[in-house]
Amino acid sequence: MRVWVDITNSPHVPFFRPLLRLLAEDGHDVEVTARDYAQTLELLELNGIAHRVVGPAHGGAGAIGKARAMAGRLPALRRFAKGRRFDLALAHGSHEAMLVARSLGIAAATAHDYEFATVQHQLGLRAATRVVFPEAVPPERLARYGAKPPKLRRYPGIKEEYYLADFEPDQAVLTGIDPGKVLAVVRTPPDVSLYHRHDSPLLAGVLERLGRDKSVHAIVLPRTGEQRDAIRALALPSLHVPQHAVDAQSLVAFADLVVSAGGTMNREAAALGVPVYTTFAGRLGGVDEMLIRDGRLRELTDPGALAVEKRDTKPEHARRDPRLLLRLLLPGV
Repeated sequence: MRVWVDITNSPHVPFFRPLLRLLAEDGHDVEVTARDYAQTLELLELNGIAHRVVGPAHGGAGAIGKARAMAGRLPALRRFAKGRRFDLALAHGSHEAMLVARSLGIAAATAHDYEFATVQHQLGLRAATRVVFPEAVPPERLARYGAKPPKLRRYPGIKEEYYLADFEPDQAVLTGIDPGKVLAVVRTPPDVSLYHRHDSPLLAGVLERLGRDKSVHAIVLPRTGEQRDAIRALALPSLHVPQHAVDAQSLVAFADLVVSAGGTMNREAAALGVPVYTTFAGRLGGVDEMLIRDGRLRELTDPGALAVEKRDTKPEHARRDPRLLLRLLLPGV
């Protein structure tokens, strides 16, 4: 089978890494396209995933910029895919790939795990021929996007438990970090996402608290160059901002605590059994609701509530077979 995978954001790289391996093992011919956004291209390189950059970069925070970028990327993707005789298009949230696949008569499957990205879902979920979500997301929240059984397929747990199934952290990420200090990993909010349109004074308080604590080594992972510059401008002594993409999953695995205003790093910490706080300012989705109920994710409303201390127990790493995700995405299953 000829398979086209479109990767448009940093978290899609680890999601597809084991699936690409399984597709190759099963003898499928796979081509990967990518969008230049955040750390996507760097992570593809780090993971040795051959890819072709197609279309313009991300359109930025505004709706007009996003629309302009999509208007440029759609024809570029169509030119790429037309004539390549693809049997299937796969994505994790790339509505452009789903729209192009539909226009070319290609079967298309998309996965996602946040149900309130309304604009994106009205395009991508409607255009897809198959939609895959975690069981934690109530199906009635997806019906308004045209995602109903049998088109809708669901899986237990969270996607991070599948793509981290074979993961073992690399001690090399701890180079230069004092083992006596509390290792905190902080992820900035998805400022350019249409579903995250709120200021985050809470995260600013977190950075202030961790950044002035001499017992802390806090690694802050920004999403954009603008965020990186703004955090460095704070000049807080305990904050450290990498210049390039890093092995964030290993950092999370060794961390004493994680604080994230997004979603993926929260769920990776939960899958790896690491204490994690969410400062997400948008509407909580079904996955986060489940993790909070289960005590695997904590809502943070006050930076003073952070438990800034060394972790004294070995985390429990939850693992699930990624082949289940692949089966759900493939047609005829």
